[in-house]
Amino acid sequence: MSLIPSFFGTGRRTNIFDPFSLDVWDPFQDFPFANETTAIANTRIDWKETPEAHVFKADLPGLKKEEVKVEIEEGRVLQISGERSKEKEDKGDTWHRMERSSGRFLRRFRLPENAKLEQVKASMENGVLTVTVPKEEVKKPDVKPIQITG
Repeated sequence: MSLIPSFFGTGRRTNIFDPFSLDVWDPFQDFPFANETTAIANTRIDWKETPEAHVFKADLPGLKKEEVKVEIEEGRVLQISGERSKEKEDKGDTWHRMERSSGRFLRRFRLPENAKLEQVKASMENGVLTVTVPKEEVKKPDVKPIQITG
């Protein structure tokens, strides 16, 4: 028994008595860029600075390293991008919920002046991408003590 019709042309209906079918209206759902917007918004990245490096960690569950690109652009910009494929739909399948995002994602970070751009390393393990950007050593100025006479 469908009680709430869809007003936005998706053809889906929601039953208020079924707790697994209560969907929140997504204003981007019916637009061609919907999947890209969702994927970009859901790509979580942490950036921490240690004494030796800047470390970026991105949660990319279900992606292979071949599906992810890490690049340094002009102007010291670290770019992490990739694409998560949409689940294949078979004719006999009945979907009750699709919450995992699909589409392209892109995140950019301007790196500080002390980043060694030629020594950036990236690795991926268990769906977590780690990008390590080493830092230049800050040279302390030479201090020469001067003896005070008199």
